Amino acid sequence: MGMGLSALLVIALVLLAFLGVQVAGLQFLFGVVIPYAAFFIFLAGVVYRIVKWAQSPVPFRIPTTCGQQKSLPWIKSNKIDNPASTAGVIARMALEVLFFRSLFRNVRAELKDGPKIVYTWEKWLWLAGLLFHWSMLLVIIRHLRFFADPIPSFVKVISSVDGFFEIGLQHIYVSGIILLLAVTYLFIRRVAIPQVRYISLLSDYFPLLVIFTLALTGILMRYFMRENVVAVKQLALGLATFNPTVPEGISVLFYIHLFLVSVLFAYFPFSKLVHMGGIFLSPTRNLPNDSRARRHINPWNYPVEVHSYEEYEDEFRQVMKAVGIPVEKE
Repeated sequence: MGMGLSALLVIALVLLAFLGVQVAGLQFLFGVVIPYAAFFIFLAGVVYRIVKWAQSPVPFRIPTTCGQQKSLPWIKSNKIDNPASTAGVIARMALEVLFFRSLFRNVRAELKDGPKIVYTWEKWLWLAGLLFHWSMLLVIIRHLRFFADPIPSFVKVISSVDGFFEIGLQHIYVSGIILLLAVTYLFIRRVAIPQVRYISLLSDYFPLLVIFTLALTGILMRYFMRENVVAVKQLALGLATFNPTVPEGISVLFYIHLFLVSVLFAYFPFSKLVHMGGIFLSPTRNLPNDSRARRHINPWNYPVEVHSYEEYEDEFRQVMKAVGIPVEKE
């Protein structure tokens, strides 16, 4: 049900943009008003989520680990999988964010004839996820050329490296092709594997289909329908400088593409996609596992008057000695 409803929602969004621009002539609405609204919803939503996460109490030191904790000097500890220092946490977080280290080590358990449990590798999921995120980042960086004049040098370098493959006079941007293939694999995997399909919801299918449609419309404009790049850049620069204009010559396909980008931006803070920022505020990742070296005190705890053991013994020492309970102080 989630997959079908997600597909209907994406089709409805595409038709809404098509009818709004092609029939009703609402270019200013879809080219200026909706992108601005989506951008401000994105900013407000992300700030709200980050503030809420930052205000969440951490009563216990709960880093997830899969290595030996630092303890006695002659026991070798794992400084990355079970970090006890800030440097170890940074190294672990960098490997997780940049290379999806935990996903690389993931395995899938299945029951075979016997019954017998069999563990199989999930390297294709890791590779698809890695390619998806890195290609998405490259696509976003490449699109910065529409919002800046002159174009930053790092954007030019990334675009030239990304478009090294050339057919005739046409540069092929590899990141866009990889993005489309990776999101297609992630969607097919979610549909084809019964266990994954069983736990998949609307919130899982919808962003995949939106990103797939974005990648598809972008490839169509780049290689097949040849969008008016000058007019698109004029529109983008107007949005970036808060001096919006809607030039002539922009096709309805671009407005569909821009509308889906706006929908994705507005949807981002309220979806699972916001894990992009949440991973840095997760206590299971950003805390060193040094509970044996120092006591973790929850900064959100209100002051509580406690009765320490020393005070307890001072109060009941004579009674304890009378009944034979050992005491630390005579």
